[in-house]
Amino acid sequence: MDGIVIINKPKHQTSHDIVRKAKKILNEKVGHTGTLDPNATGVLPLLIGKGTELSKYLINHDKTYEAILQLGEKRDTGDVEGKIIEQKNVTEKSLNTENINSVFKTLIGKQEQIPPIYSALKVNGKRMCDLVRSGRADEINLKTRPVYIKELNILSIRDNKIMFYVKCSKGTYVRSICYDVGKVLGCGGHMSFLLRTSSGKFNLENGITLEELKEYNDNNTLDKYLYDIDYVLTNFNKIKIHENAEKYYINGGIIDERRFIEKDFNENDEFVRVYSSKEFIGIGKIIRKNNTISVKSDKLFIV
Repeated sequence: MDGIVIINKPKHQTSHDIVRKAKKILNEKVGHTGTLDPNATGVLPLLIGKGTELSKYLINHDKTYEAILQLGEKRDTGDVEGKIIEQKNVTEKSLNTENINSVFKTLIGKQEQIPPIYSALKVNGKRMCDLVRSGRADEINLKTRPVYIKELNILSIRDNKIMFYVKCSKGTYVRSICYDVGKVLGCGGHMSFLLRTSSGKFNLENGITLEELKEYNDNNTLDKYLYDIDYVLTNFNKIKIHENAEKYYINGGIIDERRFIEKDFNENDEFVRVYSSKEFIGIGKIIRKNNTISVKSDKLFIV
């Protein structure tokens, strides 16, 4: 079984928990494309079988979220699971729609974001959250990371809570957005709710629960929810190679333009999807040399 299944992750389970349970259900190699906090819910793409080799090609996929910023309380983890470390009154100005929108506008675009200290990012091979919990926070030197926030919109304001929508690059911490907004508004805050609504081309409507995963797998009906490997790679352009070049290519040979049946890629493309006369073969790396273009296999996905 090779492909991608979209799980609607429930609260209070880690992404690792979901992967472990899916492995047991499917008896296959399983991975995921990006960690969701235990308190978060929503879209968690699982890579199955040969699909686990897709991770390096999915690094630029955008994510969208709906989140709630609870104003007036700062927590050590940046979310509702943490301890309260500061409380402040929430003023009318802090809840003013125009004021909040002006703060949101400053966060749109390229940003240098400080990740939460309670996160799975690693320092010398150890997760930061584990270092903090074991009393080794002094080993951590927090550094900013480049992120890109494409959209940031208010959904509602009620009871000192701002519900908002965000579209952002991989690696963006919504907890950090909540922290930054609360800081600028002058009352502090933390993330009390997070729902990932999409990851790349997958959204909530594509998802199933772990219980459904087991049911469909037991009934041999999972194919309906299993996306082909090349489906998630449609952001790459493609080529089709001659039948007499397929074996040579699969064995590591470099194929030049004379053996392309069809080609559809741009001068700046680094990778392309490669197809034989019958099926998807894998990802090819484009080689440009002496005004010629060739393709060498970067990853094979043939069965």
